[in-house]
Amino acid sequence: MEIITSRTNPLCTHLRKLAASASYRRQRGEFLCDSPKLVEEALRHGARVLAVAVSDGVEPPEGLDASVRCAAVPPDVMASISPRRTPQGMLAVCRLPDTALPETLPGSRYVVLDGVQDPGNVGTVLRTADAFGCDGVLLLTGCADPYSVKTLRSSMGAVFRLPVWCTDAAAMGQRLTAAGLPLYGAALRDDTEDVRALDLRRCAIAIGSEGRGLTEQVLAMCDKTVRIPMQAHCESLNAAMAAAVLLWEAYR
Repeated sequence: MEIITSRTNPLCTHLRKLAASASYRRQRGEFLCDSPKLVEEALRHGARVLAVAVSDGVEPPEGLDASVRCAAVPPDVMASISPRRTPQGMLAVCRLPDTALPETLPGSRYVVLDGVQDPGNVGTVLRTADAFGCDGVLLLTGCADPYSVKTLRSSMGAVFRLPVWCTDAAAMGQRLTAAGLPLYGAALRDDTEDVRALDLRRCAIAIGSEGRGLTEQVLAMCDKTVRIPMQAHCESLNAAMAAAVLLWEAYR
C-alpha cells in the first residue's frame, strides 16, 4: 500500500480533475467512482479499475488485480480529493468504456434521452431503465455526461449494468429503422396517444430535456408521440419521473 500525505501529489491532482472536468475524463479515458458502493459495483460488473485511494484505516476492496495502484491518504487529503462534502473513504479511477453506438440494436426496448442536461435526471433514468429491463440507453448530443460523479451517484451503479451509448439523432434514427423498432416520443402533437393504448414490447422511448422537451429533429423521427394521463391542471412531469412512468408501463 502506497502512502500519500501531500494534497499536491500527482495522483491527488488527477483525481480532482477527473471529478471536475468531462473534457479531462475524455482526454484521459478515465472516470472517478467516489464511494465504496460504486467501487464495488464497478468491480462486480467488470469495469477496469486502475487506481484506488482509501482513507487511513480503510481496506481496499477485495479482488483487485495486482496491477491496480492502491494508496492510503490521511483525512485532510481525502477531504481535498473527494467530490463529496462528506467523503465516503474510498475513491477509484476506472477506464471509460466504449460509448459508441453499435452497428445493430438486437434488443427489444431502449430509452433515448434528447438533451437531458441534469446529471441527476440522467442517472435516475439509467437506474430506472436497468430496473425495468431495458436493453440500453442512447444519450443524444447535449445530455449530461453519464460518467460524471453526479450521474454515477444517481444511477446507483446502473451505468455498469446496462449499455449506455452517446450518439447523435441521425445515427440513432438509422439504427432504430434497421432494427424495425418504432420510436415513441413523450410529447404532444396530433397523433399523440395515451401510453396505455400502445404496444410497448418492442420500441424506443424518447424523453426530452427538462426545459424544452424533444428537439424538432427527434420529434420528426417519432412514429408516434405518447402522453401520460394526469390531472388537467398539470402540464408535465420531470424528465426522470416521466421516464419512470413510461418504462414501468412498457415493463408491465
